[in-house]
Amino acid sequence: MNEERPGDPQMDAGALYREDIYTDQRVGTVRRLTPVTSDGADDPSRPVLFVGQATVMTPMGSLPLSFELEGKTLSEAVASFGPAAQHAIEDAARELQELRRQAASSIVIPDAGAAAGLKGMGGKGGLQIP
Repeated sequence: MNEERPGDPQMDAGALYREDIYTDQRVGTVRRLTPVTSDGADDPSRPVLFVGQATVMTPMGSLPLSFELEGKTLSEAVASFGPAAQHAIEDAARELQELRRQAASSIVIPDAGAAAGLKGMGGKGGLQIP
């Protein structure tokens, strides 16, 4: 009964990472993703990745941000945290502004059933006023 279906989520054993989390308990966290083989041993053929995470307060509540960090060591990644976080905040602000703009300029189009009802009685088309 272990048939594979097209939508079944499958992990890629060749793309595994071990995750270590570091935080200053003030600004955010740094995740170090160390590549590993399928048996859990370090995989030196792939680079270590660093990801920063921070939360920004907005008028609508907290907004979690996640962003790549430059650096080959933890200290280099920590040093790049501030500029990378600022860039992520600016990107998020631009995206929110674009979403607001799109919402303000959206046109409401009735669905097909509602549009058919606008043709009025008798099938003549157009709105008919009694």
